[in-house]
Amino acid sequence: MNPKNRNRGLKSLLEVLFVSTRLGLTSFGGPIAHLGYFHEEYVRRRKWIDEKSYADLVALCQFLPGPASSQVGIGIGVMRAGVLGGITSFIGFTLPSVIALILFALILKEFNVGEAGWIHGLKIVAVAVVAHAILGMAQKLAPDLKRKAIALFALVATLLWQTAYIQVGVILLAAFMGYLIYKQNKENEDSRIQFPLTRRFGVLCLTLFFGLLILLPILRGVTSWNWMALFDSFYRSGSLVFGGGHVVLPLLEREFVPTGWLSKEAFLAGYGAAQAVPGPLFTFAAYLGTVMNGWQGGLLATFAIFLPAFLLILGTLPFWDSLRRNPKIKGALMGVNAAVVGILIAAFYEPIWTSSILAPIDFAFAAILFSMLVHWKLPPWVIVITGAIGGSLITLF
Repeated sequence: MNPKNRNRGLKSLLEVLFVSTRLGLTSFGGPIAHLGYFHEEYVRRRKWIDEKSYADLVALCQFLPGPASSQVGIGIGVMRAGVLGGITSFIGFTLPSVIALILFALILKEFNVGEAGWIHGLKIVAVAVVAHAILGMAQKLAPDLKRKAIALFALVATLLWQTAYIQVGVILLAAFMGYLIYKQNKENEDSRIQFPLTRRFGVLCLTLFFGLLILLPILRGVTSWNWMALFDSFYRSGSLVFGGGHVVLPLLEREFVPTGWLSKEAFLAGYGAAQAVPGPLFTFAAYLGTVMNGWQGGLLATFAIFLPAFLLILGTLPFWDSLRRNPKIKGALMGVNAAVVGILIAAFYEPIWTSSILAPIDFAFAAILFSMLVHWKLPPWVIVITGAIGGSLITLF
């Protein structure tokens, strides 16, 4: 390699690492807020990507399973510095919250937190945060009557039949409904997105994604290795989640709470703590893995739940520029996005609401936290601290 090209590549990688790490330390508020931070930094300030290309990349990542904001960051890193740029962007954006949640889980394991009042307060924080996410996503992803109907269908189906397979079926059916309803929608496409990836590399990543999805449950069934079961559960959860971190909650809850891997109290305490840290909500897996198998389990869980997102975004980027111009693909995407709203509402009710709002004072406190977040525009870490203190005070009455 030419020394100039090598130096230029190293400079680009360091630049990606610096910018993504700063975002990982400051991007509070969940996936929707992350996309706003990314737009400000990558589009308006640094001009690494234009407005239309950014909107198209966001649309692709919303269509794919996994953490949308992390996948957008990976995609921009790939555009800037190739595959290593995507990996660097992911590490910078994710590592701060992974470290914070592993430390929180290690501290939590030293104490009996099942009856702690601040834990109840963190559960109520989750109510306020997810309610805010529902409002924002519903306005954006289900603005018309047809998409509201798709969202309602997804809500009813996933609430009455709470299995991972039902959720996948709902997503597929919503894509088909969107295709039928919106396939005639047309829009002029002027911009092009270029990624330094070959289609052969994309096919390899997609093959690995589906291969692991099929192979891991088989290996789990024929072995008694605890680490294999852990890897399979997190990989499958990361592979089947549409809509980001909030929607992964019911899948992870059904994987680990009924089987006795951890208590519901510890699960929801971690989910509340995840709202206090910046970066992607999928790093909640780092907390869960640490509670179950120490810090090594936290790192393995993080790798396993994000691996599908990596394989999918790297596998589809080489094909996206041509696919995104197809109005039928766009129609399917609109249907999927509407279904995400319904799935999110179902997750809001069970287990978040049913496990958190147990008395009128809980509802009153949730309303206060919601107002602080939505109307007073206070940062999420303030909401979390208030929730922990308020939960402790509620137990005194």
